[in-house]
Amino acid sequence: MTQANGCQLILALDVETREEALATLQTLGDSLQWVKIGLQLFTACGPDIVREIHDLGYRVFLDLKLHDIPNTVAKAVQSIATLPVALLTLHAIGGAEMIQWANQAREDHAPNLSLLAVTVLTSMSDAQLKSLNIPATSEAQVQHLAELSLAAGAQGLVCSSLELVPLRSRFGPDPLLVTPGIRPAGSDSDEQKRVMTPALAARAGSSFIVVGRPVLRAADPAAAARAIRAELA
Repeated sequence: MTQANGCQLILALDVETREEALATLQTLGDSLQWVKIGLQLFTACGPDIVREIHDLGYRVFLDLKLHDIPNTVAKAVQSIATLPVALLTLHAIGGAEMIQWANQAREDHAPNLSLLAVTVLTSMSDAQLKSLNIPATSEAQVQHLAELSLAAGAQGLVCSSLELVPLRSRFGPDPLLVTPGIRPAGSDSDEQKRVMTPALAARAGSSFIVVGRPVLRAADPAAAARAIRAELA
C-alpha cells in the first residue's frame, strides 16, 4: 500500500459565476494550491477564468472530460495548451485511439500537461452500469479502462478511492491517481456512491484528492481546507 506522503488537495470550484469563484478564492487565500475548474464554471466564463485563477497563484486542474472523435479531441488539447493548465481530463470510454491522439497533441504543444483518463464516474453504481449494457462491476470496468488508457499514453487516471489499492497494486507508483468523492468524516456524501475520507484515500495511494462542498459550504472554508491538508500530512 502506498504511503500518504505527497497526496495533495484540489478544490472543486463548482460555482456558477466568475464573481462567486473569485470571492471564494479570496476567502481561501493560501490555504490550498490547486483548483479544479469544471464544465459549469468553464462554460459560464470561458478560458479567461483559467488565466485569472492561475494569476492568483493557483495551479489549475481543468476537468472537461473530453470525449469525441480522435481528431477533435486532439485539436481541443492543442487549444487548451495555450492556457496555464496542469491537469486535464478526458473520458477513457473514448478509446485508445482518442487517447493516443490527445497525448500526441500534448507532447507537441504542452509537454508539461498531464492527461487524466476518467474511468467510471464516482456517481455511477454497478446497477447503473448494467443499465448501460456494461455487465462488469465498477471495479472491473475501472481496471479495464485504466489499462487501456495508460497503455495509450495517459499520464494518470480519475478513479474512485475504492479502486486505489488495486490500481496501485497493478500499475505501480507512476500513474497520477486523482480521486473525487472524498468526504471528511461526518460529511454528507451527497450523490457520490463510492466515497472515502482524505486520510484513507491518501494511504491507499491517491496522488490528489478532489473536495468541493465540504470546503465550499463550510463556515470557514480556509480552515476546512487547512484541516484536510493537515489530515493528508
